[in-house]
This record gives sequence, C-alpha cells and structure tokens, in this order.
Amino acid sequence: MWNVEEFARAAGVTVDELAAYVAESQSGATPVIRRRPPGELAERLGLARWIREGGMTAEAYREFLRDYLAEGTRMHHPAYLGHQIAAPDFPAALADFVHGATNNPMAVYEMGASAATVEFEVLRWMLGKVGFGETGGGVLTHGGSLANLTALLAARASAAPEAWTDGVPGDLALLVPASTHYSLTRAAAILGLGERAVMPLDVDGLGRIDVARLPKAMERVRRAGRRPMALVANACATGTGLYDDLRGVGEFCAANGVWFHVDGAHGASALLAAEHRHLLDGIELADSLIWDAHKMLRTSSLAAAVLTRREGDLDAAFQQRASYLFYGEQGFDLIGRTVECSKAELGLKIFLNLAWRGEGGLGEHVARQYATAHRFWELARERPGFECPYEPESNIVCFGYGTADPVDVRERLMADGAFQLTSAELGGVRHLRVTVMAPATDDKTLEALLDRIAELGGSADPR
Repeated sequence: MWNVEEFARAAGVTVDELAAYVAESQSGATPVIRRRPPGELAERLGLARWIREGGMTAEAYREFLRDYLAEGTRMHHPAYLGHQIAAPDFPAALADFVHGATNNPMAVYEMGASAATVEFEVLRWMLGKVGFGETGGGVLTHGGSLANLTALLAARASAAPEAWTDGVPGDLALLVPASTHYSLTRAAAILGLGERAVMPLDVDGLGRIDVARLPKAMERVRRAGRRPMALVANACATGTGLYDDLRGVGEFCAANGVWFHVDGAHGASALLAAEHRHLLDGIELADSLIWDAHKMLRTSSLAAAVLTRREGDLDAAFQQRASYLFYGEQGFDLIGRTVECSKAELGLKIFLNLAWRGEGGLGEHVARQYATAHRFWELARERPGFECPYEPESNIVCFGYGTADPVDVRERLMADGAFQLTSAELGGVRHLRVTVMAPATDDKTLEALLDRIAELGGSADPR
C-alpha cells in the first residue's frame, strides 16, 4: 500500500524542483545540453547504490532529482533548437502526473472510462479540424512511428484484405518522396512489403512531390508489375519543414483510386493558425493522416493521432483474437485500432492543454514558432557567409555558413552546451538545421547563435 503522507512529501519535492528547473531553463542561465558518458553519469547519480540498497527518502530524492535534472537536455531553454519535440506546457505535465498515479490503460474501456471518453472527444475535435467530420475515425498512439504504421495497416487492409490471414501479396507498392520520415519506409518492412516495394516519387529541388510527374510514377509502378498500396505526402517534411501540395496530390490519388496518406506529424498543427492553414489545403482529401500532439501542441511525449476519412478503414487495420478481451459487445473499446493494449491516458495531455490554453492559444503558439523561424531566416540572409536554400514555411530552417563543416560546427556548439541544433541533407548537401520549439527563443538567442557559428566557421572562407 502507498504511504500517502510520503507520497505527498515526495510530490511536493517534485513540484518544487521541476518549477525551479523550468524557470532556470527558460531564463537561459544554464547550458541547454549536457552529455556526460553513461558510466560517469551513473556514478554521479549514484544509480548502482540506489538500485542495490534502496532506502531513498524525500530529502535524498530532492538531491537525486536536482542532479538528475541538471544532466540532459532542457527543452524549455531558448537555445534548444534541436529535434521536433515540444517544450511541454504544464497542463500536459499534470496529465502525466495523473496517469502515473492512476495508471488506467484505457484501450479497454472498462480499464479507464474517463480517460477513454476524453480521448473520444479529443479525436472528435481533431477529425473536425482536418475536415473528416462525423464519418471519420481515429485513435491516439504512442508516437508518430506507431501512428504511421497503423495508418499503413489500414491502407494494406483496403488494398489487400486477405493479407492478415494469407500474407502480403508480392505486388504491393508504397510510393513516397525521398524526404519522407524513415518510419514510413520502416513500416513497409514491418508490414511485409519489403524495402523493394518502396518506390520513390519525383520531387523538385527542395524535395517536394512534383505533382505533374505523378502519372510517370504510376507508369513505373505498373511496369514493375506492382499496384500502389498507398501514396504518402509530407505536411511538413521532417528535414526541411516544407509542405507538399496536398490538394494536387490528393486529387491525383482520388482520380486514380490510390490510398492517400498524409504524414502531418509535425505540420498538421498549422490547422490551428489562421495565417498558416492554407499550407494544409486539400488535407481533407486524405484517406489517412497522422498528427503528433507532442510536437506543436505542446504536449509531453508521446501522443500521436491516427485519423481516417472513413471510420471503417481504421477498424479494418487489425484482426485479432484473444478470448479474455474480445467477446461480446466491444463498442467503446479502442484496442481494435492500435498495436498497444496497455495504452496510456494520452488524450488527457491534449485535453488539458486545450482546456487551459484553448484552441486559439495553441494556434498562437504555432504561429509564434513559425514566425520566429522566419525571423531567423531573415537574420541569417542579412549576414555575409550565411546561405539559406529556401524560405521557411514552418518552424524549421536549413542553412549553411561558408565552407564550414556542418557536422563539426554542430558538435562544437553542443560540446560547450551553448546551443542544440541538428543537421539535414538537402539535394545531397548537408546543412545545419534549426527547429524553433521553445517559446523562450527570441531574437537575442538567434543573433547569438549566428554570432557563434560565424566565430566557429571563421577559419573557412565565407562565400
């Protein structure tokens, strides 16, 4: 049994230390990242001793938590410009706290009626924003990779209903641009299609689908003796943050009877920002879509939606037997739509952020992050030696400086903990890559980053 008084003391410590951690992170007064080697870090945190001996108290926990939080990556830091993971808002953190105590694995309704009901309503809201309305279906999963896999299972069930029992036909193909997220090509292998079934689409110089050349792509598929299981478009591309022409691709797919899947993991949240909603024109034509809340909706990891235009398509994705679960009326259970059986209370994170900030507040967050990235692009273009291959459409910007090696520059920036950013290839050339995720990122941060890169790359001749 819980010692409730001990829990209350430890919970108070947790709140105090996390509040201090977030405040310090948002101020930028500490390194954004620390990366001690695992052995050294395990020793610093006393992990082996605690595992072996136990006996932690609230005060010992305070010291451990303080040291633990000091190591790692600070998502709320203004210099966090790395991966596409949110600086979570506190309502979502509260949801994690609630789930940690209640632990209702609500894919089976009787295991968490309130959590399941919250998810139903969150999904109804998302389906409405996308344009699928009352006829659509949805489910929340633990991340975009599982979401993409689930959507492609629905596509496979549509193209080859017998695949679940008889195995996957050898003539299916998955059509994707090279800029698509790796989870989609990984899903092709998991689904039994094999890597050779992944057929590339023609793209422009920035990796976006060339709609005019889609008929030629279909000809290549047919000449190869295959039939398309699905065609995937990006909204937006992980590497560049650029959006495919969803209406053009969607109309082509509709005219040719091809399942249209949109990877909107990162960029679907632009539906909430009036000035950016046009980037998703045509999304209602998709047969399936994924939308990650743990990217631009400020929820903690992980919470990703799988949405289908026709509810029955999602219900057909899985066919399962388990006498202890599947019997009688299963009307409120979500387990038939997901890989996961023990599924966390994911909808609560999204709901509490909406309840606190409102749809408008989340839309303002998206617009602000997109605007900050555009500001970075403007500042970089004004400086000698910096090159930006495109004007950003989202909160992701690729850029370079002179002949400086992006990998070396990135590593040196992270070595001193001053900035975290990533890199990506575009047209075979590796670029530095900024993703504006933290609300605390401002012009001062962006100018400091540009100054530091110019300093590190100063030995190279600016172009």
